[in-house]
Amino acid sequence: MDDLDKLDDAAAAKAFRSLVRHLRKRTDAQNIDLMGLAGFCRNCLADWIVEADPTLDREEARRIIYDMPFSQWKEKHQAEATPEQITRMEQSLARNHTINDELDDELDDSFPASDPPSITQPGG
Repeated sequence: MDDLDKLDDAAAAKAFRSLVRHLRKRTDAQNIDLMGLAGFCRNCLADWIVEADPTLDREEARRIIYDMPFSQWKEKHQAEATPEQITRMEQSLARNHTINDELDDELDDSFPASDPPSITQPGG
């Protein structure tokens, strides 16, 4: 277990909400630039919410992230992507493919760490 897995779920949730609120204010940070630099964007955060809570659909999760319908945010804040931004995003996404297996393994290893035994252990 690494130090991240020792982080209390309440603290992790608070940090996640701070990240989302920060991104809501930083509308100048375009999704394509986030993708190009870090390999994830606001839409990825929404997708991860759906993975964590399948009772939500993608549009609901995006509304949580953007604090408005995605179509409205896109109209208000999203600029046209340049060819350079698209190339950088594609290169970054290619790097994601090489690390996704490692991330999946780390997530698998971390998950019963914070879940109660009743969720993670049959009959628990």
